[in-house]
Amino acid sequence: MALKVQPVYMRAPETIPTRHLAPASPCRTLYVRSPGRAQNTLWIDRESVHLFCSELLPVVRRRTRPAGVPTKEAITLHVPTTMAAKSHLLILFYALAVAAAVAVAQTANVTSDEEYWAKRTEEAAARNRAAYVSDPIAAMNEFNKDVRRATTRRSLARYRGPCMATNPIDRCWRCRADWARDRKRLAKCAMGFGHKTAGGADGKIYVVTDASDDEMIIPKKGTLRYGVIQDRPLWIVFARDMVIRLRQELIVNRNKTIDGRGAQVHIVGAQVTVQGVEHVIIHGVHVHHAARHSGGMIRDSKRHYGLRTASDGDGISVMASSNVWVDHVSMYNCSDGLVDVVNGSTAITVSNSHFTKHDHVMLFGASNSNPQDKIMQITVAFNHFGKGLVQRMPRCRFGFFHVVNNDYTHWMMYAIGGNMNPTIISQGNRFIAPDDVHAKEVTKREYTSYGDSKEWVWKSQGDLLLNGAFFNESGGQNERKYDRFDMIPAKHGKFAGQLTKFAGALNCRVGKPC
Repeated sequence: MALKVQPVYMRAPETIPTRHLAPASPCRTLYVRSPGRAQNTLWIDRESVHLFCSELLPVVRRRTRPAGVPTKEAITLHVPTTMAAKSHLLILFYALAVAAAVAVAQTANVTSDEEYWAKRTEEAAARNRAAYVSDPIAAMNEFNKDVRRATTRRSLARYRGPCMATNPIDRCWRCRADWARDRKRLAKCAMGFGHKTAGGADGKIYVVTDASDDEMIIPKKGTLRYGVIQDRPLWIVFARDMVIRLRQELIVNRNKTIDGRGAQVHIVGAQVTVQGVEHVIIHGVHVHHAARHSGGMIRDSKRHYGLRTASDGDGISVMASSNVWVDHVSMYNCSDGLVDVVNGSTAITVSNSHFTKHDHVMLFGASNSNPQDKIMQITVAFNHFGKGLVQRMPRCRFGFFHVVNNDYTHWMMYAIGGNMNPTIISQGNRFIAPDDVHAKEVTKREYTSYGDSKEWVWKSQGDLLLNGAFFNESGGQNERKYDRFDMIPAKHGKFAGQLTKFAGALNCRVGKPC
């Protein structure tokens, strides 16, 4: 007798559900169809087929799929002919046995996943240390020189045309009618600490044609999830406008670019996770309404899936990663932070993005007990912090943070904060304080007295402070390491509104300047 095992997403209308497993199980639902003619069909997802074949029934051999046969085709398992006369109960027994094996596999997977992610984190830590810049002031000065070269007074004149690039990142690629034929030019345009980020520039173009997100273990080809888990570099684009409702966190593999130009792409429902990888670009998309999820079995690469614990509901969560660039992203209304960078991540740039309607906007360093964040180096440039924001733009621990030429038009508590002795260099920003007399201070030293924090290097240079805003500087003995004469001034804060004029996801259309 042949027992036919079918992927659950291929189930036919006549299948009868007989058992539902826990949501975290890789086999969420088992289906059994009554025996018909010469075959019985057990409906189960493809990953559990391996368990069924190799662990439950050693006598069952798995037929190799012939070349050219679609992956969605049913897999036929041949069993001894003595089983052919068995009743419906035998098939049900096999179904329940598979369920039991899955439960055992889940328990084992916790340990293997701990080992897997520990190894990933260790490997990532070595790459992150290599990405760390020993002289951050030199890197900061290089950024400022590029800005000053590219933004003359004339170039910052009032916006008049159908396309105008007002900062050096945008000038690198925007306002070219052929941008869609030369998408990968974008990878040469990153600046700041994330300037080496290549994303998927060395790979092929992958087109997202399907907005669904139904399968966490075996993502459907054409979906965003299928693209981001591939082990090879990919430049991911979108066939049309779409809203992608994530059912679980979207785990992005290394060497990927998510490029929303040419479509209006909204990623909602769950967070985008960049964990233990390098060279990731996220550009030109809307990320909002990311919710917390309890976790479950989720694939993070072609070679691995495993049991994930709960996700926080950040918009974009960067963990133990390096060379990450977030550019021209519009973000609002997520369950936790909009952009969180933690666990020793470094070489990060967040630029040209628009943030609104949120409390905890950016968290750079999540815990006082994570000294590995001392290597964290992040550039925050040309962003607009807009309506409905409360605090953390950003909130920093340990590392070095260059906050340059951003426009802070709204906050309710404070704009920039931190603790654990972070270095924060604020240059050429515009800070417009709220009317609340208790919220005029730009800075906040979290859970620390000013006496304890007076040695922290927090500097303001060329910032425009309006409506009573004030920046509480500090430095003490450490200030000599960052003498003002060693820091090349950024463009003055009076230009911040123009430099950030086109922040957020752009409405780029193929064949026209963007």
